[in-house]
Amino acid sequence: MKRVYCLCVFTMLAVSAVWLPFAQSQQSQLDPSSWTVQIDQVRQVAAMIPGKRPLRINVLKFAESRRSKKFSVQGAADQPSVQARTVFQVVYSDGQIMIDSGMDEQVHRFFGRGVVEPYYPDAAKRVEQALRNAKAIIITHEHGDHVAGVIRTPFLAELAPKTLVTRAQVEALETNPQMPEIKITPAMASRYNVVDYDKYLPFGPGMALIKAPGHTPGSQMVYIALESGREYLFIGDTAWHMDGVRLIKGKDAPWIQEDDSALLAQLKWLNQLYQTEKNLTIVASHDDDEHKELIEKGILGNGLE
Repeated sequence: MKRVYCLCVFTMLAVSAVWLPFAQSQQSQLDPSSWTVQIDQVRQVAAMIPGKRPLRINVLKFAESRRSKKFSVQGAADQPSVQARTVFQVVYSDGQIMIDSGMDEQVHRFFGRGVVEPYYPDAAKRVEQALRNAKAIIITHEHGDHVAGVIRTPFLAELAPKTLVTRAQVEALETNPQMPEIKITPAMASRYNVVDYDKYLPFGPGMALIKAPGHTPGSQMVYIALESGREYLFIGDTAWHMDGVRLIKGKDAPWIQEDDSALLAQLKWLNQLYQTEKNLTIVASHDDDEHKELIEKGILGNGLE
């Protein structure tokens, strides 16, 4: 874990020396329309970096969007549903890694589309402090509620050097950002750790990134295996609600543009894992119902350290 701050160099060496030849032999260029992943390969990649694995994982909700569930899951009833705006904290014995970075209130207003929705300033401050304390920051994808915390921040000089972003995320933020507030320049992009990988990337002991374009070009999932043996898969916005995974149903939100074929392949894979991998907890970033259940069961910690 003490090597986390230098993981950009270490992980790329690991991929080049150990995993990349195998990955290239399997798939020389990842085609979202033929997206395939093997959980055994993911586990192998997560075991590449030696060291003690994480001890626990925490979640914090800093804002909400109030929307009908029919937008989150195709064919769902037109009933109220809370879309949680969250970050996750991976706790090692000697430090933390953050998954996603939150957003400020101005960016949050974008998602309300004219409707004032709950934003919790005290929680947002705790997110900011956790980012500053973290050894490293991973971004699941390049939408404002996930990435704005490392773009629109007075601590950019402090956070950028320990934030890992992918080339696809950077390209979208430079040329086609979700909103003007998160647009970055090439000069700004150079301050982050920018990586590219074909399929999998080892990130830390017990952690692996999975390339998963579909919701956005730069979307990726995060696999984590704890010291206890419990496994997690953070799927970002591949599904907004776990019913999308359980029913293999995409979203029905007219304001988003996604690669439907890639998402269908991902949902089918996630559904298979949900049915067969009972030690693996799949976590959707925005599913407030799921987060409450996982906190109650002690699978996720409530709040940041």
